[in-house]
Amino acid sequence: MIPIIESENELRVASMNILIKHLGAVNAERFVSSIKNDHFDYTRWQRRLWDDRSVDEIHEKATDFYYRRHEDERGV
Repeated sequence: MIPIIESENELRVASMNILIKHLGAVNAERFVSSIKNDHFDYTRWQRRLWDDRSVDEIHEKATDFYYRRHEDERGV
């Protein structure tokens, strides 16, 4: 279960750490900057993200991602 992060500052720090871990420091900063500069609307983006995909396609991608992630954790 993912814990609830209480303070906004803790949320920002945790989020940046995740971005840095997966994108590297430079790309994480570029990503944050692009969101701030474009007046990025995450909710609208998220709603449109899967418009061209069926439920079956999304399920297949999620399942593949899940198994790949768990294989990496097990060292398979």
